[in-house]
Amino acid sequence: MVRHIVMFELLEEAEGRSKKENIELAREKAEALRDKIPTLKAYQVVVNAQKADQTNYDIALICDFEDMAGLDSYQNHPEHKAFGAFIGGIRKSRACIDFEMEA
Repeated sequence: MVRHIVMFELLEEAEGRSKKENIELAREKAEALRDKIPTLKAYQVVVNAQKADQTNYDIALICDFEDMAGLDSYQNHPEHKAFGAFIGGIRKSRACIDFEMEA
């Protein structure tokens, strides 16, 4: 099993929207990937809590795959690429880790 965790820090304003608006839009777009990419075994979209440290990243995707080939298929899927193009226009920074887990 492979877990892919990617976190985004969003710009205060981008594409004519506030950070708050872009967080919600990113959440909606990310959630839509759940049923469109068959190699996803488990999938969570999470947003930093309002009462949490606001220097934390804003939104994260936590994805599980059978293997690295499944992750590769996800990363090259047209729906994921479209999400990547969207998030690229509103993000300040990105952090990611991919690791193998015990099944």
